[in-house]
Amino acid sequence: MKEDFLHYLWRFKKFDTLNLRTTQEEQITIIKTGDYLELAGPDFFNAQIKIENQKWAGNVEIHLKSSDWYVHGHENDVAYENVILHVVWEHDTEIFGKNNRRIPVLVLKNYVSSEILSNYNSLVTSKSWIFCEKSIGQIDDFIFKNWQERLFFDRLERKSKFIYDLLEETNQDWEAVLFLLLAKNFGLNTNSNAFLQIAKSIPFPVIRKESFEIENLEALFLGTSGLLDEEKEDVYFTDLKIRYYYLLNKYQLKKHHVDSVQFFKHRPDNFPTIRLSQLANLYQKHQNLFSRIIVLKSVKSVYDLLSVSASIYWKNHYQFDKESIKKPKSLSKSFLDLIIINTIIPIKFAYSNTRGESITEELITFMNEVTPEKNAIIDKFKSFGISSKNAFETQTLLELKNEYCNHKACLKCALGMELLKSNRN
Repeated sequence: MKEDFLHYLWRFKKFDTLNLRTTQEEQITIIKTGDYLELAGPDFFNAQIKIENQKWAGNVEIHLKSSDWYVHGHENDVAYENVILHVVWEHDTEIFGKNNRRIPVLVLKNYVSSEILSNYNSLVTSKSWIFCEKSIGQIDDFIFKNWQERLFFDRLERKSKFIYDLLEETNQDWEAVLFLLLAKNFGLNTNSNAFLQIAKSIPFPVIRKESFEIENLEALFLGTSGLLDEEKEDVYFTDLKIRYYYLLNKYQLKKHHVDSVQFFKHRPDNFPTIRLSQLANLYQKHQNLFSRIIVLKSVKSVYDLLSVSASIYWKNHYQFDKESIKKPKSLSKSFLDLIIINTIIPIKFAYSNTRGESITEELITFMNEVTPEKNAIIDKFKSFGISSKNAFETQTLLELKNEYCNHKACLKCALGMELLKSNRN
């Protein structure tokens, strides 16, 4: 039994509200359960109840046991002076506030049906992956889709916090924020932090000034990454190294220490040399990328805009001084889908928020055009009967698993609360 279950019961009155009585056999009538704000202090604010013939307005505190009142030190906390009712599952001691004021106690388990208790126990009984795995596929489609929309925008809200931090760091320069975000996501999971550090080490005005010469951009990116630190018998390597130190001197830049970029366990097309060259070519091709991206309305328009390849040298190289079979190193559709999911959509969402605009339908439509992601979490949901047709649906399932299922937050989840209403577990 957890307190969040008691919060759920009280908030939605999922108990027999007739003939409620305190531990002192005083009759209780609930007029208003109060506001569930999840803030510091009592659990429910501005509640209204009648005890016998006296109407009370104040706060309600909920615990598993009455004695938890003292365990948490509420008797000495001014935030709890206005508690008018203590709701518990088990009553093991009388409760008093400051000035020895007795606080009425309601024992909730006396009024909860065996059916809802059974549903709760079934929901939170440990299973192999998620608690509701046997019944999630039976949830009404309307409820599921409404919850998915909430999950999707909650996910965007969380991602936006990072974007707003970057906005502060760049003095509200959206072009610079986009560059940092793209750099991070070009690094994928393994090199994301290293690529972000590389991007942060190069002032964006320098990127703007040098964007007309691709070799200079590559020199800055690869040099800052540490990939030009060694000595190699390679003409292109030597040229980039000379350019890098020239640019350091030209702009009075310091050579920053960044995390080492990783080649291990990457497919060659994802090697940091290739991704950094592609990023350089993207900024050589588009000098005002943010202003172009923010007005895009379709996935195809993103594919067209971001269609770039690594430089000519990399057609037959993956690393310096090691020739390979000749192959153009273009950004693939699957890679661009990841950029749309992790960069384009979040930055469009954050930008619209700062302008007080709502583009919810546009973003959902956008994501409905993107191919669904493939990973172990999505495959597992599919085995429970939850298939995904697009990236909007896969993103919501990732949010559901990571932010609710992993934290056992069933009673904050619309699906979990729906399952409590029936006996489908």
